Amino acid sequence: MSTLNWVFNCFLIILIARLNLICCIDQQSKEQQQLDRVLKLPGQNFSVSFEHYAGYVTVNKEYGRALFYWFLEADEDPSSKPLVLWLNGGPGCSSIGYGLAEEIGPFHVEKDGKTLYLNPYSWNKAANILFLDSPVGVGYSYSNTSSDILSNGDIRTAAENLEFLLRWFERFPQYRGRDFYLSGESYAGHYVLQLSQAIVKHNRKNGEETINFKGFIIGNALIDDFHDHLGQFQYMWSLGMISDQTFKQLNIYCDFQPFDHASESCNRVLRIAIKEIGDIDWYSIFTPPCRANLSRISPLWRRKNRVGLLRIPYDPCTQQHSTVYFNLPEVQSALHVHINDSSLKWKVCNHVVSKNWKDSPKSVLNIFRKLLHSGLRIWIFSGNSDAVIPVTSTRYSIQSLKLPTISPWRAWYDDGQVGGWLQEYEGLTFVTVRGSGHEVPLHKPKQALTLIKSYLSGNSMPILELVSYHSS
Repeated sequence: MSTLNWVFNCFLIILIARLNLICCIDQQSKEQQQLDRVLKLPGQNFSVSFEHYAGYVTVNKEYGRALFYWFLEADEDPSSKPLVLWLNGGPGCSSIGYGLAEEIGPFHVEKDGKTLYLNPYSWNKAANILFLDSPVGVGYSYSNTSSDILSNGDIRTAAENLEFLLRWFERFPQYRGRDFYLSGESYAGHYVLQLSQAIVKHNRKNGEETINFKGFIIGNALIDDFHDHLGQFQYMWSLGMISDQTFKQLNIYCDFQPFDHASESCNRVLRIAIKEIGDIDWYSIFTPPCRANLSRISPLWRRKNRVGLLRIPYDPCTQQHSTVYFNLPEVQSALHVHINDSSLKWKVCNHVVSKNWKDSPKSVLNIFRKLLHSGLRIWIFSGNSDAVIPVTSTRYSIQSLKLPTISPWRAWYDDGQVGGWLQEYEGLTFVTVRGSGHEVPLHKPKQALTLIKSYLSGNSMPILELVSYHSS
């Protein structure tokens, strides 16, 4: 046998071996997908046209950390639609309990906590949507090492969210190369920015677009402690929620410090502010609160511990309905939930996680500045009736970036009505949603669907089409 033939045969053997390995991996992926496939949910008295999957991805074998996901394909032609990952914040709050079950998901929970209804404004009308409960201890996500629940933080969360994505694409190889976007709200302002940075670094390190990352969109997001506090105090004062004297003292004594490390002088003024504001839902100031609310502690002390309660059709107690539903054994069985301790209960927000959070930078504006020049599509949206991370706070953070204006402030429209306002900067678009609280897709679901469709298409928010009338 000649040397040339020997080399060719060796190459052929290696090629066949690799093809067999790829086929084996693809077959394993298909088998795991089928194991994760959700056939029908308890309380689902309607059919859907899309497939959906739920299960776990191990992100750390040594300690047994596994993150729970729920993936819903687009309801029409999923092969042509992008992939969007949604993250809720807290830290410690479930993307399943909030994002999916009362905001952008197709399955929402009725008042009885046992029945589902179909959300006509689900974001899977625009994209394939992936929900992730992160980090461990949140929702159904777990660790075999109990101390892990007490040691979560921003750094580990970003690293393990990236690990999740890489492993998830191995399980769903048909979505490799698909246009991929990140989205989320509240403390996910940290999650999304940090994960975006991790993806960009990973792609550069590997010299290729391992993840075809196109951009991110975040709403009422925690961005910068100084500007968030400055904007919050001004928002409350401008709407007549607090007195002139309290407003002045908040700015003097609280010094825009994190409320969980506030001085006694700051705490004294905060107590006065809470008394002046009265019994309202800070996350949606113009709608009544849930009278059976599970936790009515003021967000001035726990602004990072939950993400809101309300929904439309109006029901201020959706948190309780989801708590009932996701604790049902038959629901957990349908979603392939791993039960390692039957005494543990599913919670919308796990405050053990938030109370033991290890690292949280005061600002993620530095990450914004780096990503603004990476070619990503970056949008920020804000419901303008949220007093927790109000529109004023977000505007201050954006102003600090000192970006050139591409298109000046204007109104955008939905069905002939003003849906909100926007301004387009170089590298960033800012959109407000009129009459919405902290959870924009919950309060204004139709407008939120318009928002995500505009974002994914790369088009600006719709303008009013003027009709000219001519006299006869």
